[in-house]
Formats: sequence, structure tokens, C-alpha cells
Amino acid sequence: MKKSMIVAISVVSAVVPLAVVPQAAEAKGCVKGAAVGAVAGHVAKHHGVLGAIAGCVAGHHLATKNAKASAVTTIVSK
Repeated sequence: MKKSMIVAISVVSAVVPLAVVPQAAEAKGCVKGAAVGAVAGHVAKHHGVLGAIAGCVAGHHLATKNAKASAVTTIVSK
């Protein structure tokens, strides 16, 4: 009984840290958008946090859109 408990604890202690490791995030455009959104939100009745969130989403969307457009242009120009 003791041996199986030790094995179970060993397996759990080896697997749990791997499940908790954060994945890399693609934050292209998010920082710039969040900065602009925070300033705009602050000016618009002190909603800086909401502006930062919306700016991050919009900035990431535009960066992804521009990356796809440049990838298509690169493929077409070859």
C-alpha cells in the first residue's frame, strides 16, 4: 500500500508542473493598442482599463490582419 501511494504521488508531482506551465502568447499589436486604448479610455470618463482591453483586442486584430496581407503579397510577388 505504501509503495503504490509513493508511486502515485511521484507521478502527480511530475505531471502537475507540466500542466501549469504557461503557453507562449502572440501579443503582436496588443501593447501598442492597449496603450492607445488606455489613454482614450481615461479621457472618456476614466475607463482606462476597459480602453486598454479594447485597444489590445483591436491592436492584435489589426496586426494579424496586416501579417496575413503581407504574407499574401510576399507569395504573389514571388
